[in-house]
Amino acid sequence: MAMSNPSKFTLNTTYRLKSGHEIPVLGYGVYQTPPATCEEVTTYALRVGYRHIDSARAYENEQPCAKAISASGLDREQVFFTTKVHPQDMGYEKTVLSIAASLSETGLDYIDLYLIHAPFGGKEARLGTWKALSEAQKEGKIRSIGVSNYGIHHLEELEEYIKSTGSSSVISVGQWELHPWLPRQDIVDWCEKRNIILEAYCPVIRGERKDEQVLQDLSQKHGKTWAQILLRWSLQKGYVPLPKSETPSRIEENANLYDFQLDAEDMGKLQFPTSYASCAWDPTTSHD
Repeated sequence: MAMSNPSKFTLNTTYRLKSGHEIPVLGYGVYQTPPATCEEVTTYALRVGYRHIDSARAYENEQPCAKAISASGLDREQVFFTTKVHPQDMGYEKTVLSIAASLSETGLDYIDLYLIHAPFGGKEARLGTWKALSEAQKEGKIRSIGVSNYGIHHLEELEEYIKSTGSSSVISVGQWELHPWLPRQDIVDWCEKRNIILEAYCPVIRGERKDEQVLQDLSQKHGKTWAQILLRWSLQKGYVPLPKSETPSRIEENANLYDFQLDAEDMGKLQFPTSYASCAWDPTTSHD
């Protein structure tokens, strides 16, 4: 999945999803961004040049994100908008309502990407949710569908369901906490084998690793911040990082990743293959 020539990256770089649609390789995350300030900071991110917004039903800020898209003056086609099924709304009927609510509250004609936020609720609920997403995609309400926080066992359950039902649906995107200290190589390999785009949330690890010597050394070498080093690592791995910030200077900084490149030695220093250090929740281990 990693680009063969990452020096060609720009803020406008996109990947083609299995659905046939394009996804910008840098996203702007709005996890825990209060609805009262979300429109303002998202509008700023769009002004900086972001063209990909990652929201969720659980964040309760889909509407201000949509208002920011509208206020930006950009054509709807120019902005990639993601939302996710609330973990409490798993199952066919609840997901149908969830999709309707997203469209109603945002006023958008379609959602670019709708993900299953977490593999909760049991097998029947998970597969029912996928069925609802697949149907909405066929109806044009959603352009691409995928999953978030799925373990390998959840992924294989879904793959078997798609095959056994003869469904034409495809998993276009998978979203996980991904960074050097949580490489999830088994999940990455599973997705890359199937050309599923990997999105990385918590790509700067909520600042918890900023004092690591390796990040300090690479920061000094490249004249970039520790956060920019981590985001560049994510881009060069072929992931779609989703940095979140409400601070204008950091929103700009997180997008300023295209005038330097980590070499093979740098990337090697950021390899911790046996590490499994999560800074967020980890539903991948759920076995209900």
